[in-house]
Amino acid sequence: MILTFAWRNLWRHKTRTWLTISAMVFSNVLLVFMFSLQSGTYNMMINNSLDVFSGHLQLQDRRYLDQPKQRYDINHVSQLAMQIRQALSSDAVSIRGSAFSLLSSESRSFGAQVIGVQPAFDQYTSTISGVVKQGRYLTSSDTDAIILGRILAKNLKLTVGDTVTLLGSDREGSIAAGVVTVVGIFSSGMPALDRNIAQISLPYFQSLFYSENRANYIVIKTADPLALSHAKNIIAPLLDAIATKDPQQQLVLRDWDALQPGIKQAIQADIGGAIFMYFILILLVSFSVMNTQLMSVLERTREFGTMMALGLRPSNISRLIMLETSVMALIGLVLGVAIGMAITVYLYFNGLTYEGMEEMTEKFNMADRIYPQISLFGAFAGPLVVMLFSCFATLYPVWKIRRLTALNAMRAV
Repeated sequence: MILTFAWRNLWRHKTRTWLTISAMVFSNVLLVFMFSLQSGTYNMMINNSLDVFSGHLQLQDRRYLDQPKQRYDINHVSQLAMQIRQALSSDAVSIRGSAFSLLSSESRSFGAQVIGVQPAFDQYTSTISGVVKQGRYLTSSDTDAIILGRILAKNLKLTVGDTVTLLGSDREGSIAAGVVTVVGIFSSGMPALDRNIAQISLPYFQSLFYSENRANYIVIKTADPLALSHAKNIIAPLLDAIATKDPQQQLVLRDWDALQPGIKQAIQADIGGAIFMYFILILLVSFSVMNTQLMSVLERTREFGTMMALGLRPSNISRLIMLETSVMALIGLVLGVAIGMAITVYLYFNGLTYEGMEEMTEKFNMADRIYPQISLFGAFAGPLVVMLFSCFATLYPVWKIRRLTALNAMRAV
């Protein structure tokens, strides 16, 4: 009975009711779409940052992150990497050695991080092979070849075909030196990387720096950088077995937020700003609902007085007003989620692009479209908060009703 009354009361002023519902629908559509797009943007940002070099997970010696010294390495690394590939059923597992070296051309010398990579597998964990602008990328058979970052090559005044001398120290502190030929120059779009990174093949790195079957870390790339627990759970037993077999080998699996905390901090800062804007939007809708219901209460004061004179309690009338608000909020939620998800699903399959994006993505080997992320949380979190705040906004009109008496209400103009 009370639901019937609430439904009829809503449509006594169709225009006002639809305006209020429209405000809810608009805010819900915006919340659903923006939350999904924001999640997709974060996913793209994480992938674009991590795909270039660091990967989603890295297996390292426990001391390596704080003290990236060459002697803090992984023994029997080839066998371990093979076990991880088999366990994950993925080729996106690559071994890397790392050593700081002095690179010298005929006219200049600069320090750089020389990385030993597995070209056959590094193409799955890094996009550097796709951003080689001059020459070619490394192959597994290269023994005296090197690729340089664009800025590093410019500083050394080197081009493809030139030779460069490497001078560093091996894991025992002895001098390691070699002469290599530049076969490629890459441009990742990250100045720090292009200025400081040079790559050689892993077998040559291990030979040059006397680290046979050793490397500093294993890079792992997963399908989703925001869902790493599955990969961690698969790799954990392998680490336990190593710890049992060789207690001196203290390995730890680090995820991307530990390797690059700046990305997580940037996302958290952006989320904070977005939440503030969403809160303002929800607050405006709530005030709109409160205004609508307050006008309804003031217009129907005499009607409420008559109802109370006939024996209806203020609490019953309060429930009626709350039910009216809930019905409007429910309609707004259903329509808002439906329209918002329709837009999100369309863009999920087709992607979102804007002018100038294709040129930028081609230059930096990035995805050329932003794809929203679809989730139940993204679809319903915002609209449910709108519904909750709308019901809270009705508390003031309900409080006004609670103060009414039948006599005073019937005398109201």
